Amino acid sequence: MDRTTEILSDYACSLTYEDLGSEVVHQVKRTLVDTLGCAAGGYSSEPAQIARKLAAATSSSTPARILGTEDSSSPDMAGFANGVMIRFLDCNDSYFSPGGGHPSDMIAAPLALAGVTNSDGRAVITAIVLAYEVFGRLSDQVVTTDLGWDQGMFSAIGAACAAGKVLGLNRGQMGHAISLVVAPNLPLGVTRTGELPMWKGCATASATRAAIFAALLAGQGMTGPSEPFEGKRGLWEQAVGRQVQLGAMGGGNEPFRITDSFFKAYPAQIHTQAPTGLALELQPLVSSKEIESIRIHAYRSACSTPATEPTKWDPKTRESADHSIPYMVAVAFLDGGVSPASFTSQKISDPGIRELISKITIEENEEYTGKYPGEYNIRMEVSDRSGKTHAAHTSFPKGHQNNPLSDEELEAKFRGLSSGVWSDGQSAAALELIWALEDLTSLDELMDGLVV
Repeated sequence: MDRTTEILSDYACSLTYEDLGSEVVHQVKRTLVDTLGCAAGGYSSEPAQIARKLAAATSSSTPARILGTEDSSSPDMAGFANGVMIRFLDCNDSYFSPGGGHPSDMIAAPLALAGVTNSDGRAVITAIVLAYEVFGRLSDQVVTTDLGWDQGMFSAIGAACAAGKVLGLNRGQMGHAISLVVAPNLPLGVTRTGELPMWKGCATASATRAAIFAALLAGQGMTGPSEPFEGKRGLWEQAVGRQVQLGAMGGGNEPFRITDSFFKAYPAQIHTQAPTGLALELQPLVSSKEIESIRIHAYRSACSTPATEPTKWDPKTRESADHSIPYMVAVAFLDGGVSPASFTSQKISDPGIRELISKITIEENEEYTGKYPGEYNIRMEVSDRSGKTHAAHTSFPKGHQNNPLSDEELEAKFRGLSSGVWSDGQSAAALELIWALEDLTSLDELMDGLVV
């Protein structure tokens, strides 16, 4: 077992609920409120319907629940279907420091296995913290997108550790679970390049499926390569091009990475959050019909995609539109709000949006780039036909740790996304159970209550 595998497997097996502390436990519950709300919002999507259909057609002697239904599937296929629902809206949480992605994608793994193993709420909480810790610490060291890979590279590893934790794997088995998810799974960054397809919202669900499969294999005695990270042709050599040294993991005086996650206020990619918020702030001050120009000054990561991908200036799919700063800003000014309804085919093809997009420019501010990812600085200047300029700036968009969504705002997000999917009574009951997660003897009541 190489050093990286040893560090991760030892940590995964040694972490206990008692190590977490009340603040971390509360953050897990906040995260689950956000994640299940996003899953409700993605329930009716075409990718989710495809995933559920395939999952429901798969039977298993260890059935795992498909979220929102009374159906069960194999644990890996249930994890995939649940992960697609969670990810579809692109409204679930984010982590950047400077690498990252959407760590709540991994929650589909412990959710799928909790019923199989009859795990209680505390076991699920611990597994979620573990997944975030592994994902975060790896992302702290490597920016996968800069290397041409997709974020599923590390979410698969975090999810495998979480799955192994719920399954009760020992250190040796956990090491093999990690190896068995690393060796076969290198997701390509092409998933998020150009005109984005449905797979954009499914790629990390696929990583979670692979993670569950790897943990199940290891639990049955399957072995993987002994040096998946540091060995010849291992992950560090093949995908990263250098050896990577992990720092201290969460616990004791070292904070847990789940406390650094970023909840989204709008159903769109992370770099669109600040521009969208500024557009909504300025929208009451100037009529969209009077706008002459919209100038956006941003850090490099926010500028790079619109600058290099023409599809972000003329999106044709929902997946491209929710990754497009120009589209999000135009919708915000035209409609005075952004919601899942902002991404219908009719809305995406609206000529009025294209007209307003043509008035937008995005420029890099080097000072802002230097402060990222500690700050998400965006300045927006809107000039109208009278020659007047309206301006707004933010360093921390709504949802950032320094401008967080309150518990009440997360509940409102949950209710808004689940409206029309679950009844008001179902949503209220689910929230009550989530806030009491550490006291639940199983997740059965929660899953039963969320049947659409």
